[in-house]
Amino acid sequence: MTDVKDLVLTIVRPLVSQPENVHLEITEGDQYMEYNLTVAPEDIGRIIGKQGRVAKAIRTIVYSVRTNEPKKVRLNILDGNSDT
Repeated sequence: MTDVKDLVLTIVRPLVSQPENVHLEITEGDQYMEYNLTVAPEDIGRIIGKQGRVAKAIRTIVYSVRTNEPKKVRLNILDGNSDT
């Protein structure tokens, strides 16, 4: 679980202009381990990229990591203004 967290933070922090505002919260659901990535509102475009290409690439890397958990990994990208 911490390996995936470290991987996401290692990928995301160099992409944003405010790396100190990058936070990753982990919640456990019935079928998924949800990683909720929160970045500053002005950095959300950098993480999503044109037509979602950067977000898709990050998710592809994260989803390919094997974990010891029987649950699947889900990465949600939130901006700093989200309350969810």
